[in-house]
Amino acid sequence: MSSSSSSSSTSQWIYDVFLSFRGEDVRRNFVAHLHKALSDARINTFLDDKKLEKGAELGPELMRAIKGSRISIVVFSKNYIRSSWCLKELVEIMACAKNCDQVVVLPIFYDVDPSHLRHQKGGYGKALQATAKGRKHLLNDWKIALTKAATMIGWDAKNVGTDVELISQIVDNVKRKLNSRLLNITKYPVGLDTRVQQVIRLIENRSSEVCMIGIWGMGGSGKTTTVTAIYNQFQCKFENHGFIENIREVCSGGVKGIKQLQKQLLADVLKSNEKINGTASGITTIEKRFMGKRALIVLDDVSTFDQVEALCGNCKCFGAGSVLIVTSRDVNILKKLKVDYIYSIKEMDEIKSLELFSWHAFGQQSPKREFSELSSSIVAYCKGLPLALEVIGSFLHDRTVQEWESTLSTLEKIPDDQVHKKLRISYDGLKKDTEKNIFLDICCFFIGEDRAYVSDIIDGCGLSAGIGITVLVERSLVKVEKNNKLGMHGLLRDMGREIVCERSRKLLGERSRLWFHEDAHKVLTENAGTETVEGLVLESQSTSNVCIKTDAFKEMKNLRLLRLDHVDLTGAFKYLSKELRWLHWQRFTCEYIPDDFYLGNLVVLELKHSNIKRVWNETKLMKKLKILNLSHSKYLTSTPDFSKLPYLEMLIMEDCPDLSEVHQSIGDLSKLLLINLKDCISLSNLPEKINQLTSLKTLILSGCSKVDRLEEGILQMESLTTLAIDDTGVKEEPYSVVRLNNIGYISLCGCEGSSRDVFYSFIRSWMSPTMNLPLNNSDFLTPIVRSLQQLRTVWIQCHSENQLTQELKIIFDQYDINSTESEALPIPNDSLRSHLIGMRRFSTVMDTLGKSISQGLTTNDSSNFFLPGGNHPSCLAYTGVGPSAPFQVPKDIDCRMEGIVLRVVYSSTFEKLADECLTSVLIVNYTKCTIHIYKRDTIISFNDEDWKNLTSNLGPGDDMKIYVAFEHGLIVKKTIVYLVSGQSIIVDVDDANMEVEPSEEVSVQPSLEVKVKQSPKPIKSIFTRVPNRIGLRGCRGLGSCVEKEGIRI
Repeated sequence: MSSSSSSSSTSQWIYDVFLSFRGEDVRRNFVAHLHKALSDARINTFLDDKKLEKGAELGPELMRAIKGSRISIVVFSKNYIRSSWCLKELVEIMACAKNCDQVVVLPIFYDVDPSHLRHQKGGYGKALQATAKGRKHLLNDWKIALTKAATMIGWDAKNVGTDVELISQIVDNVKRKLNSRLLNITKYPVGLDTRVQQVIRLIENRSSEVCMIGIWGMGGSGKTTTVTAIYNQFQCKFENHGFIENIREVCSGGVKGIKQLQKQLLADVLKSNEKINGTASGITTIEKRFMGKRALIVLDDVSTFDQVEALCGNCKCFGAGSVLIVTSRDVNILKKLKVDYIYSIKEMDEIKSLELFSWHAFGQQSPKREFSELSSSIVAYCKGLPLALEVIGSFLHDRTVQEWESTLSTLEKIPDDQVHKKLRISYDGLKKDTEKNIFLDICCFFIGEDRAYVSDIIDGCGLSAGIGITVLVERSLVKVEKNNKLGMHGLLRDMGREIVCERSRKLLGERSRLWFHEDAHKVLTENAGTETVEGLVLESQSTSNVCIKTDAFKEMKNLRLLRLDHVDLTGAFKYLSKELRWLHWQRFTCEYIPDDFYLGNLVVLELKHSNIKRVWNETKLMKKLKILNLSHSKYLTSTPDFSKLPYLEMLIMEDCPDLSEVHQSIGDLSKLLLINLKDCISLSNLPEKINQLTSLKTLILSGCSKVDRLEEGILQMESLTTLAIDDTGVKEEPYSVVRLNNIGYISLCGCEGSSRDVFYSFIRSWMSPTMNLPLNNSDFLTPIVRSLQQLRTVWIQCHSENQLTQELKIIFDQYDINSTESEALPIPNDSLRSHLIGMRRFSTVMDTLGKSISQGLTTNDSSNFFLPGGNHPSCLAYTGVGPSAPFQVPKDIDCRMEGIVLRVVYSSTFEKLADECLTSVLIVNYTKCTIHIYKRDTIISFNDEDWKNLTSNLGPGDDMKIYVAFEHGLIVKKTIVYLVSGQSIIVDVDDANMEVEPSEEVSVQPSLEVKVKQSPKPIKSIFTRVPNRIGLRGCRGLGSCVEKEGIRI
């Protein structure tokens, strides 16, 4: 059904691009060339390239393709509007662009005026009416879709020189968009497109200058949503771009927060890891690094003028065409900045407010009939504030009429300007105290943290994070943002913290949570803590440590969550709460955790940047501990005994330079999922028992330069999906890695990326030992390649002919295999030579073929010939121009193929012969979508077991093609495939595909001497037609046979 090319994309998407077009206008010219260019760029493109009978509705495969494509390209041609099928596609495309987080719709106006489509007047309007004849119910949807698509940024073909230039621009644009990391925007962007287009027009008015835009509006009005949508549309046009969010919140930590944002700006936009010593030096560094660079920068939720000054105060340092967008609740800040334009976010009107509310309350565009009047009344009290409409609408979802009436009654009592109280309706409506506690924990301590990490902590507190966080997300109180991080609107965060403060306005120690440094410091220094306190954060605002006595925690018997940074505790640790579940203590100054510090209930223990030399004097039983993070502890020499940590799931000890020993009890951790020992430069080797970790999914040893081997026992790690061993001293071949069934990401031997990319690097070196991997230490051949050298063949299984074509292209492009007919240049016959390659032992056949070639015995009169003697097999010849030849497996089931002989007619500019230049032979089965790759060593020693492996993948009538690859400038004029059978072959032969090689005056090389090696009985093939899988098969020496079902790619 579809024509698609192979490309990597996130699991959310099936295709990178969906092409919508009117076939009779552009299929055979513009679209054909565009699709080829996209495919050549390895962009996975859906093209409905079969002339299917179109039904009344879009088929399920087409719907799936549209919804599963990151980008839709719509080619508007003269007759596009005359096709109901095209218009139905367009309606679905625009719906996906609105509701499915699709990247973008790219319109191409090919011999069509965009304004005519936009307004549908004149001939276009009449054509649309004609198309809608009998389908009037669809006409309005078509008009809306056409209008929206025609207003989007795209290409007008008449404004671009040639189709070649236009296609080049489109492909470049698509590549940039696919490489961009999009930010999440709201699920229901009602009215968003209008705002976005208005701001974009302001920006385009100053496209040749540095443009600074201010977006102003009250909290919850949609500033962040609007600027995020603008950023998503514009970032692909900038090499340097960054989105700095939550500036108000981050800067509440004072100078430390500003420095953090300066560092983030340089890292996100310029990928620069700069050291920022102070705000002033940060400003200087930013100006210097950005000088003359064209950039797109968003500063979201700015609360003071100084924040902008510290980040992008000097606009003159940016290059022409740069865009800076600042959002703020305070218009005076924007005026002081002297921005070029201030865009004011207005409240939503009544119609859009009702629509947005309805989407959240009912999951549809308008209210249910029985709730219509109540909906209008509640919407009126939300005063056009998107956040209030979202939160209250989500709260009322699936509730009864009585609950709606109660909510309306509450809203009627709240003054218009008290937004927090309106938002609190959703919080008060949470049925369980556990859900309320989870919300307060998140808004005080865990905004921006990983959901799984927070869930472990909350579950450890007995609060049921799974259902609790889900409820909060459904109520729009919490969002799950990019990279699975928990997010929350600033107004909701402030509302939650206000709820905590209501408990006690004056007595800070009576509050359940203390997240503000000054409040926590006051409580601890005045010994004002009580059993009410459940969570506390104390982070020094300077580089010097704060000293606190441990007895200040004596009364905090219910303390569950504790975060300390640059804090020294003095005194007996027995005073700290026995209810602690989360201890995050950066720069812990003790050499070990004191013996009297009870940690029996801890779920997460993080002591990063600590001074510990050992974790404990004596390991204590910690049944609940799931995460242990001791990263950047520069004096730590050994891991703890893990026998007392039976439920540990994550062990993180990154950059511990003195760590030299991992306790052997690590092999007993049956729940362990992750080990990160990156840059532990003193660690020499891992205990053998580590191979017993059948649950382990991620193993990171990058930078462990003294780790010099991986045991073959790594095969026992059946769950391992990610392995990083780059920049290590591994000398023993980790061939077992390639045989792990679930491996998905590998980083080793100087190569990193998906297992697909690393796989092809290995295969390149396997095909030709002179093509080594890019090693950091190139003095020796990579051990894994040495292991792969012993493989006799590589088998690649594809899921479709389209993927097969793309895999072949990768092999041809990356491994210097000539696959085209361009080699068949005019060459004088007296310079031609002929070379025979036998795939199985056929000395008689080879000799006979050699003689028939030299004596001119073959003629054009017959497509087959019989060898002399009573019982010799017959040969069927297929000829191809250049270094390949197609053939078909005989359909006669009684005809048993005994072998294949290849004759290559070639010319060489050097004195080297074909036997010396041969690198590999590829056998492609287009019927079964497989590729067999044989390197030279296998070809010259091809044996019966190799033949069995090859024929196990052949079926009667299969369409095949053989490619031969040579080095050193050898030019192949033609390739002839001889299929050797045990009896006469009687088949109908297509003259276009099959012929006997005519007599030529060529020099004949001696027949190959095929050396037969003993080989063990091969394992029965276990390869299946699995999408995106690659397999290895081969025999290593005489004693072990290797078969690999798939590296996932």
